Amino acid sequence: MALHRGKSDDAEQSLAVNPFFGEANPVAGMATAPPKHRLPDTPLTPATAYQLVHDELMLDGNSRLNLATFVTTWMEPQAGILMAECRDKNMIDKDEYPRTAELERRCVAMLADLWNAPDPGTAVGCSTTGSSEACMLAGMALKRRWAKRNADRYPGAGARPNLVMGVNVQVCWEKFCNFWEVEARQVPMEGDRFHIDPQAAADLCDENTIGVVGILGSTFDGSYEPIAGLCAALDALQERTGLDVPVHVDGASGAMVAPFIDPELEWDFRLPRVSSINTSGHKYGLVYPGVGWALWRSPAELPEELVFRVNYLGGDMPTFALNFSRPGAQVVAQYYTFLRLGREGYRAVQQSTRDVARGLAERIEAVGDFQLLTRGNELPVFAFTTADDVKAFDVFDVSRRLRERGWLVPAYTFPENRQDLSALRIVCRNGFSADLAELLMEDLGSLLPELRRQSGPLKRSESVATAFHH
Repeated sequence: MALHRGKSDDAEQSLAVNPFFGEANPVAGMATAPPKHRLPDTPLTPATAYQLVHDELMLDGNSRLNLATFVTTWMEPQAGILMAECRDKNMIDKDEYPRTAELERRCVAMLADLWNAPDPGTAVGCSTTGSSEACMLAGMALKRRWAKRNADRYPGAGARPNLVMGVNVQVCWEKFCNFWEVEARQVPMEGDRFHIDPQAAADLCDENTIGVVGILGSTFDGSYEPIAGLCAALDALQERTGLDVPVHVDGASGAMVAPFIDPELEWDFRLPRVSSINTSGHKYGLVYPGVGWALWRSPAELPEELVFRVNYLGGDMPTFALNFSRPGAQVVAQYYTFLRLGREGYRAVQQSTRDVARGLAERIEAVGDFQLLTRGNELPVFAFTTADDVKAFDVFDVSRRLRERGWLVPAYTFPENRQDLSALRIVCRNGFSADLAELLMEDLGSLLPELRRQSGPLKRSESVATAFHH
């Protein structure tokens, strides 16, 4: 979450209360303005408090037009009702809410089956607040298993654990390495390869490598990393050196796409070297934020000492989580969605989303001002940049102008060794329909003539200065 610091000059600012909002404040009168940055001295009526918060939130962007986020922005009304019914249930209190706990267990079993665990009945897993927490848990399990194998050397000099990954990983993996004192060994991008190279990853491994992370798929461009190729390179490494390095698949998005529309792709527990997988239920799992899932091939991959048991809420409750109290609503919504759609429903939804992505990518390419980096044929996500002969504007200008129309399309630079490359990325999610894609193309077409008349790209400070207008 964002880190916020208070501003001393804001301490005396107040919220303006419209006298027409409703009931009078019983103590101070209708127009009393509550302070912004300290607790008010007296209560407000529910209607007034609601209206103040509601009015301020009107200035947020429209989530359905946010083509930057992977997070689900639409669910059926029935899912919303179920979530409202469960928002007061503490997910961690499995003795008090045994049916919610049972729905979580069923979701884990469904995912183990979906991801081809050799024995779904013995696979272990848990819900989390999202993929970031799931990745932290998976990383901790990898580190603990490595430490147990190297108990005679660790902790100590010359035995610092490392984790191998592509430079394109989501920032949560950099956080894991920072928080848990693990060296991050990153495979850089090269040329038109925007994700990990299997052989380069294997070459970075040594006796202190706790694991290798493969991404399905990359947040930079929507491409799947070659998980099978990664496992094959590590198999060859083991044959040469005896090093047995496990693979964790960060399937934040792709783990809920590939099983349905790329069933022949081997990336999951079908590969013996894959020890754990995570996904975000609140991305292509089609659930509102925040819910994620972490699964291990078998109990052997999850050290028992990482599982805590407490009885002060009643019963005996094994837990593996960074959080304790959290609502059960999202887990219930995930079970509802699994039950509601089934395999065929998920296949239809994800295929439709990919079709929108591929069609939109082709139309943007046909404009002539842009060149595609990916085409939306893996994740329903594609990245593109300006064509080589375009000198009047850059991707940051396009992003700024689309924001003025309500569309949030992020512009960003790629990481090491392709920091020379700047791109736009469009994430197509369930709810971003072909009709909305048509509206996006209309807005893009209407702003391009003005962009083409520019004398050159605006300076970065100028390009991001235009506010979001409604």
